[in-house]
Amino acid sequence: MDRGTIATTSSGTKEEILRYLVRQVGATAQDVAGDFGISVQAVRRHLKDLEEEGLVQFQTVRGGMGRPQHTYELTPRGRSRLPGGYDRLAVGLLGSLLGTLPPEQAEQVLRKHWQDKGEGYARQLGTGPLGDRLARLAGLRREEGYVVAWQVAEDNSGLYTEFNCAIAQVAESFPGVCGHELTMFGAALPDCEVTRTHWSMGGDPRCGYRMVPR
Repeated sequence: MDRGTIATTSSGTKEEILRYLVRQVGATAQDVAGDFGISVQAVRRHLKDLEEEGLVQFQTVRGGMGRPQHTYELTPRGRSRLPGGYDRLAVGLLGSLLGTLPPEQAEQVLRKHWQDKGEGYARQLGTGPLGDRLARLAGLRREEGYVVAWQVAEDNSGLYTEFNCAIAQVAESFPGVCGHELTMFGAALPDCEVTRTHWSMGGDPRCGYRMVPR
């Protein structure tokens, strides 16, 4: 982690810890302190505050002759804290839409929304090597509040991961929404076959996608 990007204020550090834990599930206070370059005692104070706010939880791991360690992860409330305010507003509107429109009509509206969003991404990504476009896509999604990672595999396919979900609360009640996100990524990279490799609603700690150039 680039220590120069770590916020020095208490609230800023807590937000960075939340983003850290969404990627480093099961990290200890020592892990956080080492990557942030601050004391273990300071990290424990932040983690205690976050626990009291219901944003993180811990498990006690016993092993060896030393004292037991606590490993930390985000609660569902902690994960929902990550997307920006615009995303939370959109999620609220989406939930209202699905709750009021007839199923077929809601499905049509959702399909068009995600298709349009994917095509909007495609225009911003432009053309060029898959790695360059994935980097731009990751940047766009980060601006929307997502914690993401990507890489190009040895077979030249793209591997794209999102560690938090802006629509998690809606997807819990309407899992079909996730299929539209898959369509969105396909529209964003129209020259690739996009498949899902991991699904947070299915019990995985993240959502993952594989993009294979056609």
